[in-house]
Amino acid sequence: MSDLPEAAYAATLAGLDRMSLVRLDALLRGRPPSLAFAMVTGEAAPTGIVAKMFDTAGLLAAWRLHISRRPPATVWNECCDAGIAVLVRGTPGYPPMLEADPEPAPVLFMRGSFEGITGRRVGMVGTRNATGSGRDMAAGIGAALAAEGVHVVSGLARGIDGCAHRGALSASAGAGPVAVVASGLDVVYPREHDRLWNEVAERGALLSEAPPGTQPEPYRFPLRNRIIAGLSEVLVVVESRETGGSLITVEAARARSVTVMAVPGAVRNRAARGTNDLIREGCPVVTDASDVLVALGLDTSRVGMAVYDPRPRPRPADRELLDLCCEARTLDQLTLLTGGSLIDCAMALGRLEVHGWVRQVNGWFEAVGAGTWTP
Repeated sequence: MSDLPEAAYAATLAGLDRMSLVRLDALLRGRPPSLAFAMVTGEAAPTGIVAKMFDTAGLLAAWRLHISRRPPATVWNECCDAGIAVLVRGTPGYPPMLEADPEPAPVLFMRGSFEGITGRRVGMVGTRNATGSGRDMAAGIGAALAAEGVHVVSGLARGIDGCAHRGALSASAGAGPVAVVASGLDVVYPREHDRLWNEVAERGALLSEAPPGTQPEPYRFPLRNRIIAGLSEVLVVVESRETGGSLITVEAARARSVTVMAVPGAVRNRAARGTNDLIREGCPVVTDASDVLVALGLDTSRVGMAVYDPRPRPRPADRELLDLCCEARTLDQLTLLTGGSLIDCAMALGRLEVHGWVRQVNGWFEAVGAGTWTP
């Protein structure tokens, strides 16, 4: 066993049949992977919670059968041949922001390098069945954030995820993206993202909890989502239905006190129902990358001697409404004065309120420092 690095045993343990996050953590906590492996094979006596875990019916037999078919040398050679590094929690190279995560990954597999991931990090997620406008929005925000030195974190799935990463990669001198996937790093899923996987690995980091050869089984995707949340300082949802993986990532982000932001969509757009619900719950609105930069404290609009106002500039279409709010008015009054629809007026007021341009008290809307919005 001494000819193999500790990482070889960690990689082998991570891929055992019936292995779980809790079991792997119990095996590796406070002991080197080679010792944990020796406990599994019977070469060392198990102690503490590991001894109790081994009482589980058939568990040791299943693990030992798996090891006989895929010994550490085989697993390690596969990792080396595929250019996959093995990162063990608590050792150099492991992503520092995941060390204190409430559900840390005991072992991570990586293509690329995490050493260059030194800037701010924004997660971007959304539906696989994205609309054209949603795809464009994801790509545009991803490109703008990367150009500002912000690393885009996503899951390389179809739809919003892939577009966010393509956008980030389009910024030639931008920050490298980070992707977290639910299969082995040699098992590209979806298949059409083969080139995208390689580009992310070349420019940034491609991560997984699964060893080489692991298929993208359904249960792995929610586990993957918690790592996306754990790597993010802000999570942006571009398009999402009422249920699905994006909202699982939202819950994981909230559990980690990560700011969640959402891109609004048309009320009849089914792909935006989840994001519109998030906004209704109070999530900050994203209309372009500047909203995200403000949330990160990276807004660059403080120039010269001008008075600085950190609020995002109102949309041109919202400025008439803001001017009218110099006097306290109701939604019905504002709808009549602008001649627009009730829905459009309510959406505009929502944007202005979230960004701090108007306040609402008992159904009356009033401007807050409206005179400073002029560019």
